[in-house]
Amino acid sequence: MVPCEDYLVSMIDLPDDSLHIIFHKLESCTDRNAFGLTCWRWLQIQNLARGSLQFKCSHRSSISDNVRYLSRLLGRFQQLNSISLAGCTELPDSALTQLRSSGSNLRTLFLDCCFGITDNGLSLVFAGCPALVSVSLYRCNVTDVGLEILAKSCPTLERVNLSYCTLLSDHGIGALSRECLKLRAMTISYCRGITGTGFRGCSPTLAYLEADSCLLTPDGLLGAVSGGGLQYLNVSSLRCWAGGDGLASIGAGFAKNLCFLNLRLCRFVGNESVGTIAKGCPVLEEWNLALCHEVRVSGWEAIGSNCHNLKVLHVNRCRNLCDHGLRALQDGCHQLAVLYMHGCRRVTWVGLESFRMRRWGVKVRGEENVSVGPSLDQFFL
Repeated sequence: MVPCEDYLVSMIDLPDDSLHIIFHKLESCTDRNAFGLTCWRWLQIQNLARGSLQFKCSHRSSISDNVRYLSRLLGRFQQLNSISLAGCTELPDSALTQLRSSGSNLRTLFLDCCFGITDNGLSLVFAGCPALVSVSLYRCNVTDVGLEILAKSCPTLERVNLSYCTLLSDHGIGALSRECLKLRAMTISYCRGITGTGFRGCSPTLAYLEADSCLLTPDGLLGAVSGGGLQYLNVSSLRCWAGGDGLASIGAGFAKNLCFLNLRLCRFVGNESVGTIAKGCPVLEEWNLALCHEVRVSGWEAIGSNCHNLKVLHVNRCRNLCDHGLRALQDGCHQLAVLYMHGCRRVTWVGLESFRMRRWGVKVRGEENVSVGPSLDQFFL
């Protein structure tokens, strides 16, 4: 009979695959951190298992010290699929050279507020990491040249955040629209150089567009919805709009899948646009019309008659919402669950109480500045 000791296997004899499984079974951060202290081999297993890195520059250290420290971390963790350098305001282009070592593994990259990064640095990353799916360049100094490189290098790109990238124009947006046929979400809020015409002919996969406080034109807005796949659209606070009551293009047949629409502070929006959108967006679930003063009785009637799936409606401080308009909402919108209403001076106490008694299941709330729909991460869960 063979002694049982002969069947015992030392932990150091376990293959790497088994050690990887053991490491991923560890639930506490303390245990995971202690794993690599056992021996050099276990440290290598721990390093290879690291999937994400959030690097924060030390303001007490020099730029060169931060670059060296980042280089050491990237050299140590070579299987990263997500890297965040957000807030590293003084990081130079040279710091991005090491990112290329992640190559085909890198899927997500955050460079928010990296003011020292230029198109040259970005080209190094984009060309060396073709599998990028999500890129955030919030407040970066990227230009159309950088976007063209991104579009040609990363055709599988799905999400991009370009908020406050003031050097961009429709030329760069057009490159993304043509080359990235899997693009699902884009944020261009406060990009005053973008009119929207670059979206013309965009992929039907584009489902999420955040364009708060932009300078979209009527043709640009039509281009933004031309793909036909939009489910979330935020064009609140449109600046320098010269199209009159010209948002009817949203409901002209391209946005039949639209579920969330934010028109807050679009004061020029009137009955024509509201009526067309109400009829042309049959699955609309949430609509923000706060501070849209030109919507009058016929507009509210169109919403009540056609928005059969509407669950949440924002009408804060709409000057021309009166008892008659509120009654139209009361008699229609049978799925309505929440009505954000504050500062509507033409709605009387009697009109409001009548609405509450007849639609007792609807929560009437007074909060303002409530965001429309889910966040970007929640939207794609």
